[in-house]
Amino acid sequence: QVQLEESGGGPVQAGGSLRLSCSASENIFRYPDMGWYRQAPGKQRELVARYSSDGTRNYADSVKGRFTISRTANGYTVFLQMNSLKREDTGVYYCTSRGVWGQGTQVTVSS
Repeated sequence: QVQLEESGGGPVQAGGSLRLSCSASENIFRYPDMGWYRQAPGKQRELVARYSSDGTRNYADSVKGRFTISRTANGYTVFLQMNSLKREDTGVYYCTSRGVWGQGTQVTVSS
């Protein structure tokens, strides 16, 4: 089974930036149906950013203009650059591709 591992999470003040990384044991991120989700306490897991089947990058309305998803050409790593962070961005962030999920990394935004 392919393994995914997120890193880069942690505490940050509102208005700050954070860069999340997700590394895979296989080049699973070469596929288009992959991206980032997050789950806030007491809430359902929600889509944050992903690559669509046509290769375009889509974002949740709440993060549009502030977050950027990218990946390495070899398909082993996907990133999420988060700028102008808000308290509402707090949650556990997960990377996923082809039905495989990482363990998640905590992002806590204070204000």
